[in-house]
Amino acid sequence: MLVDSHCHLNYKGIVEEQSAVLDRARDSGVTAMLNISTRENEWRDIVATAEREADVWASIGIHPHEADAHPDIDFAKLVAESQHERVVAIGETGLDYYYDHSDRDRQRQSFRTHIHAARETGLPIIVHTRDAEDDTAAIMAEEMEQGAYSGVIHCFTASEDFAHKALDMGLYISISGIVTFKNAKELQDTAAKLPKDRLLVETDAPFLAPVPHRGKTGEPAFVADTARFLAEIRGEDYSELCESTAQNFYQLFSKAQV
Repeated sequence: MLVDSHCHLNYKGIVEEQSAVLDRARDSGVTAMLNISTRENEWRDIVATAEREADVWASIGIHPHEADAHPDIDFAKLVAESQHERVVAIGETGLDYYYDHSDRDRQRQSFRTHIHAARETGLPIIVHTRDAEDDTAAIMAEEMEQGAYSGVIHCFTASEDFAHKALDMGLYISISGIVTFKNAKELQDTAAKLPKDRLLVETDAPFLAPVPHRGKTGEPAFVADTARFLAEIRGEDYSELCESTAQNFYQLFSKAQV
């Protein structure tokens, strides 16, 4: 088994040839994909894709870039929309202080609202964080004290210290194609040491195509290249890493059916 734990199948660059993209993923050994939402107006299409494709699952959420555009997003709406049988996660949500496309206070409030919905539904939360380690860790810890919830730090590029904080809170860490980049030595060092039972792999397609596909539109088939690279730097067998990361996916996203 090999799972792409985070991709955007309804984004430009993929949606125009979605069927062919899915076929190429399956030909590469990908057995499941989690199709991630980032804004409310795409929820219906993302869920419809999951309804149509047995190996695709969906998430419901608002990306931190979109927080300003969704000032009315509320707990009840997230909880209600996540009841669909094909929705297995809340997010992606979190904080992005690198681009600052949305007001930071509004990002933080949206993040907390998503965590509340994750806690209420029992679904894991998908966390995006960039240049916001301290606030992300603080909010997650404060919310964990109010009641446990599960989740994953997706497309991990943060420090090893942040990784330890997330792991200590029981979260998983997902590694994207960035780990294959030549300038990602620090990330490679951290990824090599992550606990086997808390590790996921992803593409974040159509973004971040791994080596040897740099410069191309990313797609779920490329998760195999990231997994091979990750297995090599961790000194693990490729097939075993595929199996363990797939098992971790189903352990975390337990609403998904194998």
